[in-house]
Amino acid sequence: MVVMTDALDVRTLETPDGLLAYRELGSGRPVVLLHGGFVDGGMWDDQLPYFARDHRVIVPDARGHGASANATRAFRPADDLAALLRHLDTGPAVLVGLSMGAATAVDTALEHPGLVRALVVSGAGTSEPEYHHPWARGVMAAQARAMAAGDIEGWIDAFLMLAAGPHRTLDAVDPQVVGRVRDMAERTLAKHTGAEPDWRVPVADTWARAAKIAVPVLAVHGGLDMDDCIGMAERLVRSVAHGRAVTIDGTGHYPNMERPDLFNRTVGAALPALFAHQN
Repeated sequence: MVVMTDALDVRTLETPDGLLAYRELGSGRPVVLLHGGFVDGGMWDDQLPYFARDHRVIVPDARGHGASANATRAFRPADDLAALLRHLDTGPAVLVGLSMGAATAVDTALEHPGLVRALVVSGAGTSEPEYHHPWARGVMAAQARAMAAGDIEGWIDAFLMLAAGPHRTLDAVDPQVVGRVRDMAERTLAKHTGAEPDWRVPVADTWARAAKIAVPVLAVHGGLDMDDCIGMAERLVRSVAHGRAVTIDGTGHYPNMERPDLFNRTVGAALPALFAHQN
């Protein structure tokens, strides 16, 4: 396991609403790694050097996360990503996204299709999530109660339950993984205040439009992830013309962090076909 921690690796793009931070390594066909909500690009530290052996790998911090600026006006994450890829004069790229990052990847394929070669999604479908399982609703309720009470530690404790999923307790997850997720969540929350508006603008009708996605879509499930997350990713691959799914057994919402070697081999083995696919 190789962890990229050197802050000097961070580069920035100046936008009309502040800086967007990203890391870049390697050369060749572009692969973009998009992180989940409330964490940052550090969740891909075990993937960046692996995929950079043969590819140009770009790891952004989404607006309001990591080293990127907070929003002060309306924005769409897909537009931020498109601006970054155009600034770097790269694309079409394979977008690898987890949770919020998967939603951004799908939105980008819908709104900026010329920048996307293929999608690899984990733990999400589109940017219009639907949660029905009582366990998922319970976690969200715990987060809402903690936030309303100003209990940041309580919110993070509830958020960390997502790393375990509904089929095990958090102490069954590698403590290093839990610690990394906690650290990233704490850094993200420290950037924000409770009174801050949510400036994100949704992309409309994503589920209805998903069937028109022409690029291949690979879903990589964490086998112990919550049923809603797996179900949304399955719905996506069934909706598109060229979709398939694989499962990383024994992992929850962050399969790339829990079993990085297997995740890397699984996605790495798929990349040649994803790049070669003719729409």
